[in-house]
Amino acid sequence: MSLGAILTAIVTPFDADLNVDEDAFTALQRHLCEHGSDGVVAAGTTGEASTLSTEEHLRVIELAVQTRPPGTAVVAGTGSNDTRHAVEMTERATELGVDGTLSVTPYYNKPNRRGIVAHFRAVAQATDKPIVLYNIPSRTAVDMPNDLLAELAQIPNVDYVKQANNANLAPVDGLGLYAGNDDILARTLDLDGEGGICVASHVVGDEMRRMIDEPERRAEIDASLRPVFEALAVTTNPIPVKAALNLIGHRVGGLRLPLVEADESELATIRAALTRVPV
Repeated sequence: MSLGAILTAIVTPFDADLNVDEDAFTALQRHLCEHGSDGVVAAGTTGEASTLSTEEHLRVIELAVQTRPPGTAVVAGTGSNDTRHAVEMTERATELGVDGTLSVTPYYNKPNRRGIVAHFRAVAQATDKPIVLYNIPSRTAVDMPNDLLAELAQIPNVDYVKQANNANLAPVDGLGLYAGNDDILARTLDLDGEGGICVASHVVGDEMRRMIDEPERRAEIDASLRPVFEALAVTTNPIPVKAALNLIGHRVGGLRLPLVEADESELATIRAALTRVPV
């Protein structure tokens, strides 16, 4: 099955006490799916999964499934550097009714190649839904080269890769290719990839959808969105995108430590970029 072309890695809104704001989450999910997104990735990096409790993490996934607009996809972030925990979260998310799961390379403990293969074999046995591998060495300290990804593609249910190492961007036999960074969405589409798991689609989703619907103008649209892509990378994700959403009137609140809110210089960069595009 196709999970969609534009999947937004949705932020987790917090209230003033930094509890999950369920009403704000539902409103944002609906807005995204009305403005270019085929669905959302819930409780991923952008959703601050690393500072959600297990109960909160599963509730965000459940909420996304229960309140999704008809015909839209929900992919759940279920990765962990503890294989047992990744298996448990993948099982639970599958039971909650997700369309697929996003599973990051185990981080910090830096498994070798055999360990990575064993990890994903165990995770794949926990679900009958598509698994999107997530290669993001800037956060995990471990890169999955394309020959390893091709090996992992032989595991049943391992169907896609979210490629967030721009240097590795290339088709991989057996895997649908998703852009893991907004600035390579156009290149991914030119390679006949599936699309992107995006952050900037929170604020310019309609324009990013045009890169799919108007391929003859893809390069032009991509160039026009570069200031937004750069502004939303001015500091650690999801600090900038939460700032941008709050600036344009979406109630998403602050961030949990150790992430802190954007400073004045970062806010100025984000404001300047937002004035240059339709939001």
